[in-house]
Order: sequence, then structure tokens, then C-alpha cells
Amino acid sequence: MKYISMLRGINVGGRKKIKMAELREMYVALGFEDVNSYIQSGNVVFDYKKTKPAELEAQIKQAIQDTFGFDVPVRIRTADDFKHIINSHPFFDAEQELKLFHVTFLAEAPNTEALQSIADFQYKEDLFQIDGDKIHLYCPGGYGETKLSNNFFERKLKVSATTRNWKTVLKLYEMAIADCP
Repeated sequence: MKYISMLRGINVGGRKKIKMAELREMYVALGFEDVNSYIQSGNVVFDYKKTKPAELEAQIKQAIQDTFGFDVPVRIRTADDFKHIINSHPFFDAEQELKLFHVTFLAEAPNTEALQSIADFQYKEDLFQIDGDKIHLYCPGGYGETKLSNNFFERKLKVSATTRNWKTVLKLYEMAIADCP
């Protein structure tokens, strides 16, 4: 089964540095196959037997702690999850630039109380829509300028989050289906 893992907060501002070659080696040592990474932010596509994503997240998180010496949140999704994300983005419009779209991946779907805490939140023209354990974002001023950051969603929803831009989402999906029949 194809899995896509996304690490949060590595290789940012000179902290939690992990070379992608070393990260790929760690994944191979865990028994994962066909391991490929994309850019330096800890995106890894790999094959492994059918396993609950939460189990893989815990396994990879522990391996990073053991190998590199620091705690890193890990989100795992399947190629099918990415297909759903791509096909269901609510703000997609051919007139808009792809760089304005993002997806925030949550550790779990937020509870009802947490969802109600941000139900009426608005920030400029930025838009978000929560869909289970992911959030679709449209940030016309750019992700670097929005208040709808990982920290915002973590604070409000009480769950761990990591965000990827639309180009990365598309590339990870492309990598995940590259060897599929």
C-alpha cells in the first residue's frame, strides 16, 4: 500500500535538521519499500503492508527521536486520501493561482466543541473548510500572511497540524500513483 508521510517543523530556520538521504535510509531500516522524498520539509512516499496510519505515525516518530534526537510530529495519509483531497477542494477555481491553495493535515478530526470555536472565524479574504481530519485553505494574500496557520488551528482545535501547499499535494499524489497499475 502507498503511504505519504509529512513531517512538521524540520529544516526550518536551521532547527531540527534532517538530510533527506538520511531520512530515506531510516524509512528503509523500518522495513518500508520504494522510499522517495520530496523537497527538504520531510515529505516521504513509501510502500508498506496495510497498517493503520496512527501506528505508522508512532513508529516513524519514535524512529526520528531515536535516530536524530528530536520530537517531530508525523502525519500519514494514503494515495486514496490524497485523491479525495484533490477532487474535493472547495475553493478551486481555474481563475485562481494554484499557489493560493493549501491543505492542513490534522492528527484527528476535531470534536464538535472545537469546531464551534472557529465556526464564525474570518480573516480578511482567507477561506477555510474543515473536512474531517483535513482543512482546505484558500489564502489570496499568501500563506505567509494568513492567520490560518498551523499554530492557529492547533490552538483552536486542540489537535496537531501540518500544512502543505497545493503544488506539494499534487506532487506527492503523483509520486504515490506513479507505480500503480
